[in-house]
Amino acid sequence: MSATTLPPSASPGLPFRPAAPPGIQGGITAAAGALLILGIVLIGAAVSPRQGALYALGGALGLVLYHASFGFTSAWRVFISDRRGEGLRAQMLMLAIATVLFFPVLAAGSLWGQPVAGLVQPAGVSVVFGAFIFGIGMQTGGGCASGTLYTVGGGSTRMLLTLAAFIAGSALGAAHLHWWAALPSLPRISAVESFGAWGGIAVQLVVFALIAAVTVVLERRRHGRLLTRPASARQGWDRLLQGPWPVVAGAVALAVLNFATLALSGRPWGITSAFALWGSKIAAGLGLDVASWPYWSSPAARASLEGSVFRDVTSVMDFGIIVGALLAAALAGRWSPGWRVPLRSAVAAVLGGLLLGYGARLAYGCNIGAYFSGIASGSLHGWVWMAAAFAGNLVGTRLRPLFGLEVERTPRETAC
Repeated sequence: MSATTLPPSASPGLPFRPAAPPGIQGGITAAAGALLILGIVLIGAAVSPRQGALYALGGALGLVLYHASFGFTSAWRVFISDRRGEGLRAQMLMLAIATVLFFPVLAAGSLWGQPVAGLVQPAGVSVVFGAFIFGIGMQTGGGCASGTLYTVGGGSTRMLLTLAAFIAGSALGAAHLHWWAALPSLPRISAVESFGAWGGIAVQLVVFALIAAVTVVLERRRHGRLLTRPASARQGWDRLLQGPWPVVAGAVALAVLNFATLALSGRPWGITSAFALWGSKIAAGLGLDVASWPYWSSPAARASLEGSVFRDVTSVMDFGIIVGALLAAALAGRWSPGWRVPLRSAVAAVLGGLLLGYGARLAYGCNIGAYFSGIASGSLHGWVWMAAAFAGNLVGTRLRPLFGLEVERTPRETAC
């Protein structure tokens, strides 16, 4: 390479040094910080201080998801395509920590004087089918529920298409859920109730360890060793503030923040029930008789449909996730939305979003509400969701090239 073609970070006669990571985007950082602070103050005043705290908690979740690139879609895809298991092992660690935190509290039924309950649902035909098509949607849409929110906040314009279709599919799923719920199903089965808190913890920890061990064996068989991500160019306080974080740090933080959600709201973290609410409100605004759907027939559901979205815990936390990811992207110097989306990719985003939304309603949740929080609650339906969604990911990964989407062999920084 001649001196005239050397990159700015290199000089003739000196070793090449990679360019320094981008700096903080001050204006975007200030705007995102202001949105977080204003949201906490305004929601806290209009609804309750606890609701404001939940918005802040959503912001923390968005920042962790972005900085740790913690996703489910890419982690499952690179394991399917190249047996890289780091992401799956991080998920098992996250679930193990959450299980240890959740089970004693769920067995007691209260935390610091507040009643708490896990996300335990029946496991039947609707869960299997819903999780399966959700898994296909993860790979064609380009993200899961948490991944869609934090990549939208991080500046992905393609994921805006996925999110819009996700909301539409969720509303359609809410309209049809009563039919699917009538199909054959097991009752609600909880490991906490079946084995007790400590027995349930032991059972789940063994399963997590077995899954992690399988990923180790398969990765070593494919590559001869366990593969790791390259070292970060940032270290110390710079890395803490700007990322990227180790995926293990993300696993620990998400488990702790989910427990904080349980403590503040009385139930674990969820995402997609808010999409059904938003989509149903839009449908009602277009003149559809949404209130007649059985999904909205209970007094609590009807109050949610008729009330402000800022009174809905899941909605407020979802808003916080988007703003928290925006803040994280600006701190990392990587907020740079692009507005050109290839046609095939756009079609995949819409189709994937519809599958994600419809599947999440049928399966009583997504990768967060059913998989993460369901398993952390000891619900059998969470394990059924995981198996069916992974099968859907196998299909979805094979479909990606039809839409011009890459099947990469290393995790992307967006984790989607």
